[in-house]
Amino acid sequence: MSKIAVIGTGYVGLTTGVCFAHLGHEVICADIDPEKVDALSRGEVPILEADIDRLLAEARQAGRIRFVLGATNAAAECEFAYLCVPTPQGDDGSADLSYVEAAAREIGPVLPTGAVVVNKSTVPVGSTRVVERALGRSDISVVSNPEFLREGSAVSDFLNPDRVVIGSDHQDAAIRVASLYVGVPAPLMVTDPASAETIKYAANAFLATKLSFVNGIAAVCEAVGADVNDVVLGMGYDQRIGREFLRPGPGWGGSCFPKDTRALARIAEDAGYDFKFLRGVLDLNDEQFERVAAKVCDMVGESIEGRKIAAWGLTFKANTDDLRDSPAIEVLKRLSEQGASIRAFDPAVHGPVAELPGVEVVADPFLAVDDAEVLVVLTEWDEFKWVDLDKVADLMRRRQVLDARNLLDRSMLVRRGFNYRGIGRS
Repeated sequence: MSKIAVIGTGYVGLTTGVCFAHLGHEVICADIDPEKVDALSRGEVPILEADIDRLLAEARQAGRIRFVLGATNAAAECEFAYLCVPTPQGDDGSADLSYVEAAAREIGPVLPTGAVVVNKSTVPVGSTRVVERALGRSDISVVSNPEFLREGSAVSDFLNPDRVVIGSDHQDAAIRVASLYVGVPAPLMVTDPASAETIKYAANAFLATKLSFVNGIAAVCEAVGADVNDVVLGMGYDQRIGREFLRPGPGWGGSCFPKDTRALARIAEDAGYDFKFLRGVLDLNDEQFERVAAKVCDMVGESIEGRKIAAWGLTFKANTDDLRDSPAIEVLKRLSEQGASIRAFDPAVHGPVAELPGVEVVADPFLAVDDAEVLVVLTEWDEFKWVDLDKVADLMRRRQVLDARNLLDRSMLVRRGFNYRGIGRS
């Protein structure tokens, strides 16, 4: 088993550290936030993610993971140093590598001879060279090992991935990183750093493309009287297309898709290629936010100013507490700007949302719908399917539902006198 330092305990870093410890490695995770380090050292998990609390408890019990303040305290005795720091989006759409460079400069002087530094953060093409320069060490290899973690199933994705991608110009370093994944049942792909870095962006941009495409098809279905659920089912049986990421919704978001899709468009532009198709994918997503907000306005009728709207869902997807680039927030922001009075409920959100200063976040779904004229469902939480619809009907001023996730049972709502509208369904 190997000694691994994980620099950064955000979503990717914590999952990476806990899962490597689960595989039997000795892991030290570093962060710059002393309160976070103390909390993690006590076994307190700051993110909502299935199984991570259990695996962390097991790893702590076995003595295979610990948390320290400062990257140098983790890297001084490691064989591998995983960089899992943020790469925020710049104003021009490009990824900001300042955190990656700062982490590399910090650990460079203390890394043992022959250690391998691994880029786990999503970084643009050429980042291995950037890290090599920041390290200033000719005896240290830099490898790209991109993550493909979905929020809500990150632990499962790490331990049962579709593939493990390793990018390196040094075969021995690639083999060493590959050895960390012994016991993980997945194809192993070794390539050059530029290809590994591009694979990550290309995969996320393609998935975003499927989501924008199906939202466009949903608009066509509404126009011609087709049912998008049946259309998608028929498409999904085609093995060349597949069923995944063909569910229409209020748009796509989260910490990866918007940032990575814009970054890939910027990478292409910097390389001299105008990726018009990808810019269209981004434009379609913005258009979807507007379409869903317009549907709510249409159901209210006349001016929406001062009208009471209920919202179920604020996170960008179910089974996470992540609000970053959430389509739910984008839709509600548009309604709030037009003067709507909005009450929202989300199982994972328990206080005000900074991006929605005028929206009241309440403690249960019934408080949200009380006296509302329209209920809009924006996140696909399973528990919304089991809410007492009779009680919802009694509480609402007008029985109207815009189901932007096609989550609820349309027939049950219609039987209770609701005006029901979905996405891509008449």
